[in-house]
Amino acid sequence: MSASENRRSVIVGLFVLIGIIILVAGILVLGGQQNRFSKTVTVTTVFDDVSGLKPGNNVWFSGVKIGTIKSIRFKNLQDVEIAMVIEASSREYIRKDAVAEIGSESFIGNKLIVIKGGSSDVPAIEDGDVLQAAEAGGLDAMMATLQVNNENLVEITRNFGEISGRIARGEGTMGAVLTDSLMALQVKQMISNLNQTAANTAQASAALNQLTTKLNAEGTLINDLLTDTVVYANLRGAVAELQGITQTASALVSNLNQTAGKLDDKDNAIGVLLNDPEAAENIRQTLINLETSTEKLDQNMEALQHNFLFRGFFRKQARKAERDSINNTNP
Repeated sequence: MSASENRRSVIVGLFVLIGIIILVAGILVLGGQQNRFSKTVTVTTVFDDVSGLKPGNNVWFSGVKIGTIKSIRFKNLQDVEIAMVIEASSREYIRKDAVAEIGSESFIGNKLIVIKGGSSDVPAIEDGDVLQAAEAGGLDAMMATLQVNNENLVEITRNFGEISGRIARGEGTMGAVLTDSLMALQVKQMISNLNQTAANTAQASAALNQLTTKLNAEGTLINDLLTDTVVYANLRGAVAELQGITQTASALVSNLNQTAGKLDDKDNAIGVLLNDPEAAENIRQTLINLETSTEKLDQNMEALQHNFLFRGFFRKQARKAERDSINNTNP
């Protein structure tokens, strides 16, 4: 064999070796991505819409890749079953009550399955378990929300256009204010009145503040009543005395009313005098008789003084009265 043939054989052998190395490396890399050479468990979940998921897409848990999607198949007319291959080393951290939902690696990246939640007191997943599927979320939910918002925005824009048209035509209060000069003047006057009312309210508040300041000043009656216990006690005593006087006056008025009521009755002397004309006439006649008797008694006494039998007695009485008068004037 010539040297050129040997060289050609070596080159071909090198290319074949490099190809074999590349093939083995590719198999190892792809096998590692698909978890072909590690111990795994398979769990499933069911969605009504997989939103473009494909076998081989990643499965994440807490932001860490823990497996891949093994297969996607229709379970019935409405549900799609997804089989996921989970690394056995991550199995113990995923609980049976965890929830699987569809996400994406970026805003427009590949779809993936995201496993969330799980309670610490619930056992870990096992091969063949079925995880609960979460409601649709992620980009699809965001797009659906944007669609609803767009529809609402269109409705708001249409309503605003209608309102603007009505205002431009002078309909409604705002339209009248913008198009009717009289209405505008009335609104302007109302605003002026409101401003005046606000100013008056401010003045009243200032006056009230001044009054409060004066009432709180030391030496005033209100301040003494609020702060000086002696003044308060005196005022309280005065009020109590006034209340007693009022009660006494009430009792006096009540007694006077009772007395006035008795004066109207005929079962007492004063009532008889005030209400019985006959008794009053008898008393008047008695008084007249007493007056007449008194005059006659005076005449008899005068006659006795001139009688010789009693003249000496009366003279002695007159001299005694004269001496007593002198003694009283000259002690």
